[in-house]
Amino acid sequence: MTSLRNRIAGFMILAIATVIVLASLVAMQMMQRPLPETAIIPVARQIAWNVRFAQTDPQAAADAGIAFADAPAAGLPQDRSTQRWSRVLARQGMDLPLAVSADPAGTTLRISVDLGDRWAVLPLPDLRPPRGGWRIFGAWMALIVAGATVVSLIAATRITGPLRILESAVDRIGRDGVLVPIPETGLPETQATARALNHLSARLKSAMESRMRLVAAAGHDLRTPMTRMRLRAEFVEDDEERGKWLADLAELDAIADSAIRLVRDQVAQGDTQDLRLDRLVADVAQELDAQGYAVAVGPLAPLTVAADPLSLKRAVRNLLINAATHGKAARVALSRSADRAALLIEDEGPGIPEPLMERAFEPFFRVDEARRKALPGAGLGMAIARQIIEQSGGQVLLENLRPHGLRQRVVLPLR
Repeated sequence: MTSLRNRIAGFMILAIATVIVLASLVAMQMMQRPLPETAIIPVARQIAWNVRFAQTDPQAAADAGIAFADAPAAGLPQDRSTQRWSRVLARQGMDLPLAVSADPAGTTLRISVDLGDRWAVLPLPDLRPPRGGWRIFGAWMALIVAGATVVSLIAATRITGPLRILESAVDRIGRDGVLVPIPETGLPETQATARALNHLSARLKSAMESRMRLVAAAGHDLRTPMTRMRLRAEFVEDDEERGKWLADLAELDAIADSAIRLVRDQVAQGDTQDLRLDRLVADVAQELDAQGYAVAVGPLAPLTVAADPLSLKRAVRNLLINAATHGKAARVALSRSADRAALLIEDEGPGIPEPLMERAFEPFFRVDEARRKALPGAGLGMAIARQIIEQSGGQVLLENLRPHGLRQRVVLPLR
């Protein structure tokens, strides 16, 4: 958002400065045009009269203050002024050689007219624009840019105020997905944006809680009829038929239990503790190996993270079971990546098609619908694992291996 504000402010500063520069350059060009006749003609007439007076009565002209010299007055030649005054004095009937010069400081102008045997030197009014015009112009532009910067930053800040509220709201979303209430203060548009976001957050929170209550209630209410059905199944005389009934009921019970656990983990998170992730992974791998899952343990770097031990253990167990079940065998390793712990779980399965990669974390999702009945599980293990890991400040990334296999990469911040 700071970048957007700076771009808006920069555009406004550029626009204001460009307009001022163009207007100032036009004004300066107008000031540098030839002087109007109302200003230069009277001076030319006076110069012509003084020259004629010096030609007619040199002594009286000298007594009147007209200086005579054997050469043009020393100083810096002013070629453009010489040409201009030659044209103007020629229109006054004085077609004599002349030269305009300035003193070394460039502040006083003098015109020298060739009288034939001598030069008449007369003071010339300086009708040029003031010296140091470019310095004045630079100071003027600096003042304009400074003022435009202040105004543009204030305007850009007001324009991007609601957008900053949105950016801040995204950063303030908690691990549980709940938005912290935003203070409804500041400018009117900022207050309106904060009010709308707070209203939206309240409605989303209410909808999420309603959905979680519905799922938990449904999972809980299924327990009673399933218990009755299990009791009735025990009285089925056919052993094969009774086994099928009990297996289906066990699957329904696993689905209900997973749904309740998913809601419980989303609503309430256990106490965060410092725990050795390498020991936790080793314990889970040992438990699964004892249960018959093919889990191979690679190098486990001794790393400490902050998380709820029971929840994180459940997440790691779900990911390892997913790899060992759908990927035939699981390999797990733990290493350090910068300031994070990187847990890699690889398998030897067919992987997941790229378009379906993100859907792997959806509840009850199966890549192959035909395998839904063939493989155990309720289809909530990946969703639960991702939720727990994100609540711990980490993330789960999936990547297909070549020529086959899937890599589950779990990244958690180190303590």
